[in-house]
Amino acid sequence: MNIKNLGNKKIGFLFMIALITLAGCGSGNKGELTGVLNREKWYQADPFGMVYIPAGSFNMGPSDQDVPYAVTAQAKTVTIPAFYMDNTEITNNEYRQFVYWVRDSLAHRLIGGEHLIDEGEYGERINWREKIKWDDEQNEETLAELFLPETERFYRRKEIDTRKLNFEYYWIDLKLAAQRESRDQGMRDRSVFIKKDVINVYPDTLAWIHDYTYSFHDPLTQMYFWHPAYDEYPVVGVNWKQARAFSIWRTQLMNSYMEENGNAYVQDYRLPSEAEWEYAARGGLDLSPYPWGGPYIRNSRGCFLGNYKPMRGNYMDDGGVYTVKATSYWPNDYGLYCMAGNVSEWTSNAFDESSYSFSHDISTDYVYEAKESDLPALKRKVIRGGSWKDVGYYLQTGTRTYEYQDTSKCYIGFRCVQSFLGRDKADY
Repeated sequence: MNIKNLGNKKIGFLFMIALITLAGCGSGNKGELTGVLNREKWYQADPFGMVYIPAGSFNMGPSDQDVPYAVTAQAKTVTIPAFYMDNTEITNNEYRQFVYWVRDSLAHRLIGGEHLIDEGEYGERINWREKIKWDDEQNEETLAELFLPETERFYRRKEIDTRKLNFEYYWIDLKLAAQRESRDQGMRDRSVFIKKDVINVYPDTLAWIHDYTYSFHDPLTQMYFWHPAYDEYPVVGVNWKQARAFSIWRTQLMNSYMEENGNAYVQDYRLPSEAEWEYAARGGLDLSPYPWGGPYIRNSRGCFLGNYKPMRGNYMDDGGVYTVKATSYWPNDYGLYCMAGNVSEWTSNAFDESSYSFSHDISTDYVYEAKESDLPALKRKVIRGGSWKDVGYYLQTGTRTYEYQDTSKCYIGFRCVQSFLGRDKADY
């Protein structure tokens, strides 16, 4: 057989393979179990501003003596699936995006017309491609109700009435839906598990004053949230419900973009569970009392490793009187900044002194959806990490305390997490 004939046979063979392949693509599963064909491929890209926290087990609980007797259970080994976490606390500028979105959504609905897209029986949605002309004479009259009335203006400044910045949001109470007595009801009407809330999103800037009666914090009250000098500082004055609303809005923002581009939805952004927060704060250094490892709050050169209250009345030795930029100090081994000090952080969990003793050892979680009529003790939420006004004990990764969900403090902020879709990055 000569080379020419061999080449022709090879070409013919490849042609037949191509025909069979094309025929197979159009013929369906041929009666075989193949799964749904032509499903889009999925790759879990790292969310902007977040770091990947691999799955693992660790010893959750106090690393030191329980000085304020806040924990009544011993440390326990728990396992946490992989997730993403914001590498910094949510900053003023990031939270301002949420505030501006709420403001602009109200403006779009007031103007109407081309600013809204009619969806028939589903009502109207906002056309975000349409620009808001705040200085337009016709719009000024339409949007007047968003601004403070003239009787409440200071030196006749035209300012947004922050009391109008209310965000309406929904979530599904899966814990309630999973209860045995609720399942039959859910089969009849799933709407009983869809919860709605409306909350004002503007931070409580007066927290700087009402948290400290005999201190002069007027400059921070006036400037901290809105001035560019504090853009990269952690947002404060945000209560637990506002932090949760931010997470839900953030999910909506991303999923709207994914839907517009024909992509699959992402997993929800949310507040971290207490266990996730501690696991991430440890940075892979199990049994270490601080995110940077070791038993000390200073490095070998005597420099402080976090923003806290070193001694009575001495707030400055660590480099910051109040909060500092969210990227200050060295990150832990996962790449997370200020997991100790700067601001304490909200978690998703309700606070119970003995929750370690009854919570599960995988994806440890304890939640309670407190009602307005509930006793104050049922409205406690776990905060972690310590803050600029706390002593070193509260900077420890295993130290836990609480604050009430409807209170806002000048030393509490938050960061978000997102569950990883799958087992590990190695799967992709």
